[in-house]
Amino acid sequence: MGSRNLLVAEGPSPKGERLEVRVTSKQKRMIERAAEVRGTSMTDLIVASVLDAAARTIQEHDVLVLNDAASRAFARALLNPPAPRAKAKAAWRRYRKNVTAR
Repeated sequence: MGSRNLLVAEGPSPKGERLEVRVTSKQKRMIERAAEVRGTSMTDLIVASVLDAAARTIQEHDVLVLNDAASRAFARALLNPPAPRAKAKAAWRRYRKNVTAR
């Protein structure tokens, strides 16, 4: 379930938190008009819009989207990883020595 669905699925609950924002007169008139067009309150319009933007922002951050070429290169790297280099091997030996010594 995506973050947007989680927020919408919460349903009615006590709203104990408050957000405040300052806007220009022009911005306020535009928000009022949009709420009027939708037949909703300014608060409901603002909350819905901000939650939608937040969900999109989180998804864009959390989801990696690759084009075909990048997807193929990523799959090749996973299926055919390079051999570990000397520093990686040395780090693994130190790790095994410290972990198994306990």
